This record gives sequence, structure tokens and C-alpha cells, in this order.
Amino acid sequence: MSDDRALIRDLVESWALWRDAGDWERFATVWHDDGFMMATWFQGPARDFIRVSREGFERGVSILHFLGGTSIDLAGARAVAQTKMTISQRAEVHDVTCDVVCTGRFYDFLERRRGATESAHGGWGIVLRQPIYEKDRLDPLDPSASLTLEPNLLMSFPAGYRHLAYVQSQIGFEVKRDMPGLAGPAVERLYGRGAQWLAGGALGDPLKTVA
Repeated sequence: MSDDRALIRDLVESWALWRDAGDWERFATVWHDDGFMMATWFQGPARDFIRVSREGFERGVSILHFLGGTSIDLAGARAVAQTKMTISQRAEVHDVTCDVVCTGRFYDFLERRRGATESAHGGWGIVLRQPIYEKDRLDPLDPSASLTLEPNLLMSFPAGYRHLAYVQSQIGFEVKRDMPGLAGPAVERLYGRGAQWLAGGALGDPLKTVA
């Protein structure tokens, strides 16, 4: 069991390192073939997430991740890992260069299977990653810059990722508006889904059962 925890922790850390570094070949090894990614700006199969992340990386889209502690619940060949994280994105907002930082957790549904990922992480791979967005902030790089946000648009997004969503909407992303936050029905449904997963239940459609 301790070996499984170490393998999962290594997988979670590798996700952030390889994705942010643009190491797409190794990044693909942290997912199972049916892996699914949920994010504010993207919801879909991991293979498509890798593709669009690479396209954005090559265009200069700057989205970086920093990880904190990890809690792992194990049940045989299944696991749920929660990892404290921050998402940092740099972008132009109303002609002002800004950094937005969002603090939250990665909530990962994992499974140990035989296959392509076995040599890298002992057969463990991500079946679903659902971030939980807890709080965020937006800062101009130049502290003397004047920045005025559109209040109605800002307040239309959930509190946990309000500024992140605002920035992403300004650069052309369509942002999902019902992602889990620190508290509330969405995150309670996610916890319930995690318990079902550990008990052997089917994952189902992430767009219908998690969000």
C-alpha cells in the first residue's frame, strides 16, 4: 500500500511538471486511455486535453501549476487523490498584463491497470481529474497600472474562480460556470462520486455525475 501511495504521488507531481514543461510524450503516460479532464476552459478526453494544451503552449499561453500536500484514499486497485494546488495564468486583460492565481485542489479518480502506463507508475493512471476551485485573485504586473473590470461579467462567475474565469473569457475561452468550490452542492456531489468510485461503482459521464 505504501508503494501505491508513492506511485500515485509521483504520478500527480509528474502531471504538473510534464504539462507545464511541455513534455507531452511523458505527460500522456499519467492518463489511462479513457482518461477525462475537467477544467474551467476545457472538458473532455485526456487525449484532446493534451492536444489543446500543446497548441496553447506553442502559441505562448501561460498556465502554470504549483502543488502542495496530497491525501490519498486507497481501495484495492482504485484510489482518490486530493492535492492542494495553485493555477497561475498570465494574460492581457483590457490591455493590461496581469497574473491571476487560483488556489484549490486536484481531485483525481485513479485506477491501477495493466497496460501502457504500467512501467511508468506501476499501472496507476488518471481516469478523471476534477479540480476544486477555492479562491483566486488578479494582479497587474505593473502595480501602477489602472485596471477596471466589467462588474456584471465578473460577478457572473463562481466566487472560487471568478477572476480566473474573467481572464480566460477575455482571451477567448468559454468557461464552465458550475465547477466545484470549497463548499456547496457541486463539491458534495463530487465527494459522493469519489466514495462510489472507491466502493467499486461505475464512473459514468463526468459532465453529468461530477459537475
